[in-house]
Amino acid sequence: MRRAPPPPVRNLVAALDVGSSKISAMIAEPQEDGQLRILGTGQRESRGVKRGYIADMERSEIAIREAVEQAERIAGTNIDQVFVGFSAGGLVSDVAGVEVNIGGRRISREDIDALLATGKDSIDPEGRMILHAMPALYTIDGVNGVKKPRGLHADKLAVDIHVIAADASPVKNLDLCVRSAHLGVEAIVASPVAAGKACLSEEERELGVALVELGAGVTNVSVFAGGMLVGLKSLPFGGCDITDDIASAFGTRRAEAERIKCFYGSAMMSPRDNHDMIELAPIAGGQEGMESARITRAQLVSVIRQRLEHLTALIEDALKQLGFAGPFGRQIVLTGGGAELKAIADYAQGVLGRAVRVGRPSMPGLPEAHSGPAFSTLAGLAQFAASDELDLRVGFAAPGGERSGGNTLQRLIALFRTQY
Repeated sequence: MRRAPPPPVRNLVAALDVGSSKISAMIAEPQEDGQLRILGTGQRESRGVKRGYIADMERSEIAIREAVEQAERIAGTNIDQVFVGFSAGGLVSDVAGVEVNIGGRRISREDIDALLATGKDSIDPEGRMILHAMPALYTIDGVNGVKKPRGLHADKLAVDIHVIAADASPVKNLDLCVRSAHLGVEAIVASPVAAGKACLSEEERELGVALVELGAGVTNVSVFAGGMLVGLKSLPFGGCDITDDIASAFGTRRAEAERIKCFYGSAMMSPRDNHDMIELAPIAGGQEGMESARITRAQLVSVIRQRLEHLTALIEDALKQLGFAGPFGRQIVLTGGGAELKAIADYAQGVLGRAVRVGRPSMPGLPEAHSGPAFSTLAGLAQFAASDELDLRVGFAAPGGERSGGNTLQRLIALFRTQY
């Protein structure tokens, strides 16, 4: 009796975006044509994450488990390793340039390896934890933009290595939280790297573009040029600040403020705004004698624009500090959950004086609910996981250096304990 052949091992990738407002997960399978087939997605409200930092380990861990297990149920499979997005403040970037003499001969694989090793040794994280050290295009005898130098004759070979680092403690806390949910951490990826991969074209990254991620608690401003991310700056403000402003201005709960922001909010005024009325529940709703309040849409938009004026001023300053001024780079791409605010691109274009568009993940097969700008980082994490980009940084190791693969049963037991 012949035994049936074992089922083929599936090459799956899993992404986990731990944000300030939501935690989302994705399981995908790379196809032969290079595309990703989405197998399952999951999402939970982010509990215990403030401004991108883990503030409550237990609540964050439970939300992570629930989001991942929802994706697993839909995908019909279990995963043990994830690529995790890091969106907290404190991200810094630098470009390290290195050069070696070739002496006119043909460039070999060993020459490239020696160049990259020299570049890796020259990186000084200054006490921070390196998330990425990615080589950009090579330069041969002063001619830059060379993708494959191997086999070419040259006197000198150089390369720019883009380094992204973060404060160590927040990264370790995120790593520990994910591992506490009985998941192995394949890599921790800076959210600008992931979001840029999801919603920027190769030509945009080459010519020069600014990517502004309007998250719930953090806004990351990053500049791409020459095909790589060349600078970034984190701002400790985001969409939750607009929500809090609305809740405070009109005396309502945060959940109600978020609802009217999403349904009725806009970054631009219209002639009808003074006539359109919005009904909202008071903060002490349910008490006897408390009635629903009514405001005009113009009042709501006015509160939103006050916060936007402050945020866009900070974004403009960040762009100047990153050298994104003058004729260099005219395009700005807005992404993240804050980019879903109505007319935000028109508002930013008028204030910043540059062409602005909203960036959405360009991944076929994404569920409609996960195809908006709020899921750019999640989609980019999956694409990063499936890519073969060279990263000189060794995979992130948790304290103790242990990996948490193969813990599906442990996660099921832990979930059972939290529910009963």
